[in-house]
Order: sequence, then C-alpha cells, then structure tokens
Amino acid sequence: MKLSWQKYRLDLSEKTRLMGILNVTPDSFSDGGLFFKKEDAVEQALKMEEDGADIIDIGGESTRPGSEKVSAKEEIKRVIPVINAVAKKIKIPISIDTYKSDVARAALDAGASIVNDISGLRFDKKMAGLVARHRIPVVVMHIKGTPESMQKSPFYEALIPEIIDYLTESIQIARGAGISDDKIIIDPGIGFGKTAEHNLEIIRRLNEFRGFQKPILIGPSRKSFIGSILGGLPPSERIEGTASAVAIAIFNGADIIRVHDVKEMRRVAAVADAVKGEGNK
Repeated sequence: MKLSWQKYRLDLSEKTRLMGILNVTPDSFSDGGLFFKKEDAVEQALKMEEDGADIIDIGGESTRPGSEKVSAKEEIKRVIPVINAVAKKIKIPISIDTYKSDVARAALDAGASIVNDISGLRFDKKMAGLVARHRIPVVVMHIKGTPESMQKSPFYEALIPEIIDYLTESIQIARGAGISDDKIIIDPGIGFGKTAEHNLEIIRRLNEFRGFQKPILIGPSRKSFIGSILGGLPPSERIEGTASAVAIAIFNGADIIRVHDVKEMRRVAAVADAVKGEGNK
C-alpha cells in the first residue's frame, strides 16, 4: 500500500510510519503549553523529523475529553505561523489536525498537505470538497459524540461493527466529494468516545479494519487508558505503556502510528516490523 501526492511518497509496505504530534495549544492533555510559542513548536518539529517522524501533525485546538471549542480564527492564529515556518525547514509532509474547513484551507495554503479530521468529515460539510480540490490525503476518524461530551458514559451495542459502519459512511462522504480512494486513511479513534476496555478491544481487533483496504492510522500515545492500566500514571510516565500498545497495534495491522515520543516509538516500530516479518507489513 502506498500514499502518493504532490512531491511526497510513503510506501506503507516498507515499514510502519510515524506521525509526530505537535500541539500548538495551551491545554492539550499531554503536552499543552509546551509548544505554544512558535519558536518552541518549530524546534520540536525539527527534532521529530530528526528522530524519524514521517509526518508532522500540527493542531491548534485540544480535543481531549471535556475540552471546549476554539474558534476557527483563534485556531488559525495558533497554527499558521508554525506551519509557515516549519514548511520551510522540513522535508517530510505536514498534516493539519482540524475538523474546520476554514482552518484546513489556511493550513494548506501555508504548506500543510494532509488533513486529519477527528470527525470523519462530519462536523464541517465543506471539508470533504476542500480535500478533494487539493487532491491530498485525508484521515477520517471515528468519534462518538463531540470532544465536550464523548467520554460521558460511551456505550455501544457492538463496538467494532459500529465503528466500521461510521468509517464506511465517512468513506462514502469522501468519495461523494471526489476524494480519490487511494488518499483515504482510516482511524478507529482511540479515546474518542470509548472506555478503557473499548480502546483495548480496538487494538486487539485492529485487523478487522483491514477489510477497508485502506491505510490504518491509530493513536494510543499516552492516552488515559494506559494511565489507568498502570495505576493512574500521568501522561509523562506512560511511555512504556504506549510502547506496548504501539507494538501490538503494529502486529495487528496498523500502518501509521500517531505518537508524541518519536525517537522511542521509531525503535519500537522497527522491532515490531522485524518480528512481523518482511512482506507482512
């Protein structure tokens, strides 16, 4: 499986690819405030590229459970100076983590070339058309509810089938807008309207999403379910737990892993890929 757009080529059959997380926010659950200044954000992007990231995912609105919405104007104010600066300095693609078409449009104009939409093209009806016109990859993610409400007793009759149905609809929205099939990436949405047990079940049954014949992206990095398994550890102490989740996700079919700790997870992915064996990526 390959992703090809503009000047970029990502062969997903070679190795698991890493999407480095860069939150330009004051309130993200793990790194909120750390990279809120442009200079710090640019430095972190360069470090992640050096550490082995294949994509840098830049976001200006926290979507942690219970987070409050940020206006498109504020989001643009946060991310565009960073994208402008980073795009001039790195060779790997930049993804914009947003569900707002106005933010995505400004980000694409500034140098981003992937849209990572947590709503699976649902929250903003203009997003799919924008992506189609730019002929770029899009990540469609499953979410139950909204970031403000998603963790208030999430319930499923049948977890995996319901996520599959949602992603199927998102793919139909993408196709209907003219997005090419070979530019759609799916994400089952770890932590977005799921209990700890739901997250574990998704990782355990990740290979059931192979039926889409689309690249699978997953983001377990430092999430709360890891903290709860490890006795309530804070995000900064969840690296080993993240490593375990990443390795198992790779073994069960993940193509792209969204992570905070690029250097460490690049090593984890290299070993997981080697154990899985050539031709089994």
